[in-house]
Amino acid sequence: MKLLVETKGRRVLRSSEAGFTLVEMLVVIAIIGLIMGLVGPRVLNYLGDSKVKAAKLQIESFSSSLDLFYLDVGRYPTGGEGLSALTQRPGNTAIWNGPYLKTGAVPSDPWGHVYLYRSPGERGPYEIVSLGSDGQEGGTGTAADISNEAAANRP
Repeated sequence: MKLLVETKGRRVLRSSEAGFTLVEMLVVIAIIGLIMGLVGPRVLNYLGDSKVKAAKLQIESFSSSLDLFYLDVGRYPTGGEGLSALTQRPGNTAIWNGPYLKTGAVPSDPWGHVYLYRSPGERGPYEIVSLGSDGQEGGTGTAADISNEAAANRP
């Protein structure tokens, strides 16, 4: 529908249907696609790196909690007791001042997998391992295993 509008003595023919043309829409979609193609991988890479850092922080927190357990009980939890000894009293302990984790439960790693606890560890009294994003031993990048390297320096 066309309207005849008169402004300052001039007659102007205007369309009542304003909008974008198909070409304009395609150009905007192409620009958005290019931006997402360039920025998207970087954002996903930062997300993967942040999960690795979160796993390392959780492992450090477990190590601190295990040290408190050691001070109270006189030993680290056995492989059979696992990290759950930090939240529930093992049956054979006389002194236990837990729970040693604030949440009262052992959290999963950032990818939703269970942390592995080995006692004795390969290089120390215990080893805590996250299997990374793939949930399997080995791997590279975000799929690489993450473990406590500092356990070798503990008593």
